[in-house]
Amino acid sequence: MKRTLYLLAVMAFTLTAQAQKADYNLIIGTYTTPGNSEGVYVYDFNTNTAAFKANTVEKSVNPSFLSIDPSKHFVYAVNEDGVKSTVSAFSFDAAAGKLNFLNKQAAEGQDPCYLISDEKNVIVANYTSGSIAVFGKDASGALTPAKQVIQHTGSSIDTARQKSAHVHMVKFSPDKKQVIVNDLGEDKIYLYAYNRDAADSILVVKDSVQIKPGSGPRHIVFSPNGKFAYLIQEMQGDLTVFSYTDGSLKKIQETNIVAKDFKGEIGSADIQISADGKFLYASNRGTANDITVFAIQKDGQLIKKSQSGTLGKGPRAFVIDPSGKWLLVGHQYTNDVVIFKRNQITGSITDTGKRIALGAPVCFVFVPKK
Repeated sequence: MKRTLYLLAVMAFTLTAQAQKADYNLIIGTYTTPGNSEGVYVYDFNTNTAAFKANTVEKSVNPSFLSIDPSKHFVYAVNEDGVKSTVSAFSFDAAAGKLNFLNKQAAEGQDPCYLISDEKNVIVANYTSGSIAVFGKDASGALTPAKQVIQHTGSSIDTARQKSAHVHMVKFSPDKKQVIVNDLGEDKIYLYAYNRDAADSILVVKDSVQIKPGSGPRHIVFSPNGKFAYLIQEMQGDLTVFSYTDGSLKKIQETNIVAKDFKGEIGSADIQISADGKFLYASNRGTANDITVFAIQKDGQLIKKSQSGTLGKGPRAFVIDPSGKWLLVGHQYTNDVVIFKRNQITGSITDTGKRIALGAPVCFVFVPKK
């Protein structure tokens, strides 16, 4: 009898632990103008079933990109607002799924579109002004005034979109010793040495890689083993594969996410890799509104496997959930998140019929419930 009760207790504990592991906060950044959203939204999300429930919202102006610090206690958001652009800091209660505004600082540039954070700093990409700003953090998680601002000054061949620098992404290298910076306006990737604990020269440029003129480098991701990097280029649909060794990038493949007979407008957007390193996904806005799936080979190179419509307009960003079972696509212009089931063997995605109705969703962060 005692043994039976013990086994039942163990089973109950195991089931509870599994249920807790499946319960996440899904934090979504949005555009509030023009649109009908209010700021940063938090949903309850179950990774076993893709069931979701609206929890809280923290009002904020155009929090179009988010970053959570390694402790999971603080969330940082850009506030994309032209010359009035700011960067905001929030504390985060994972158990309650609630954000609490701490403070904000001037972005030190126009239209910040990406940011990253660690224990010491928050680093921001300012798109329109083509600059990078580095902010410190105090003990409360609040932002200090900028410690460093770097201005890019180049241009490229597209006179409509590349008259000046446009920093589109900042990204830690796998070993956190560098920050990779994509400049759409210059058609360049910059590699900055990252001096985390420095007082002022936190970023020091070490190298740059010229990208095909007129292609517009947007987002870059690293393979889970850190040996390869994948760059999506916004303006022509190009996707470049690099080997990454000793802090340098070497091109090993050039491909494209656009079908050969495609005649419409290209607007490559997001790029993600499955946690097992087997599949890469890339979204295309414009007139395509689709996601292309690539299989990743042992040598890092890509083979195109499939292409699926995203069932909405403007798939600016998407995310693979922590379980790897689901792929969520945010549609900036049709105001919803479409939830796809992801086949972890083939990489393909199929519609679940589940939708999160939300104005202009453009960024996703999963945080475990506590």
